[in-house]
Amino acid sequence: MKEDEKFAVRSYSKSDLAHLYNPNMPLISAMRKLRCWIQRNEDLYEKLYCGKEGKNDHYYTRRQVELIVTYLGEP
Repeated sequence: MKEDEKFAVRSYSKSDLAHLYNPNMPLISAMRKLRCWIQRNEDLYEKLYCGKEGKNDHYYTRRQVELIVTYLGEP
């Protein structure tokens, strides 16, 4: 994402969202880092997976992205 582009809250693949939060890291490391941030925030983690979404899904839904942005800020 370019600096002048505004972040859009929508469904993202987990890898795409992780890379937005950690653009200078390799993809696997960026995904681990985002997952670690989420797991350490118990309130976020609980709310993220209280719906029909599963931990092993490949995408975050719009609802999940809204929660992540609320707790972690925009990437």
